[in-house]
Amino acid sequence: MATSDGWYLIGPLIAVGLVGFLGAVFWRMGLQPTGAETAPDGLAIFGDPDDYGLLWPAAVTDAPEVADEIRRLLSEAGIRATKAIRRDGRVSVLVFSEEVEEARRLVASF
Repeated sequence: MATSDGWYLIGPLIAVGLVGFLGAVFWRMGLQPTGAETAPDGLAIFGDPDDYGLLWPAAVTDAPEVADEIRRLLSEAGIRATKAIRRDGRVSVLVFSEEVEEARRLVASF
């Protein structure tokens, strides 16, 4: 039998209030959602927009087809590579930091 004095509303009201409070705290810290076309002004996971974590650029090109050929060349040499499109529209071929010197030598001879 449901009570008629309204105590069953206390739990959901506390939950909504807590979520609102946390949202206000995060908003104040600068963790607003940002669109892909705008640079984040608040806190960010990566400090630099071209920071790829453990990956380093071995080559940067304007044409995606050339980036695919460079990836194929590096793959034949046993170097794992991926590509990423930069904010300026150019394509970076990325490799792990321990393989970046060898990858750059191969790309230079390409």
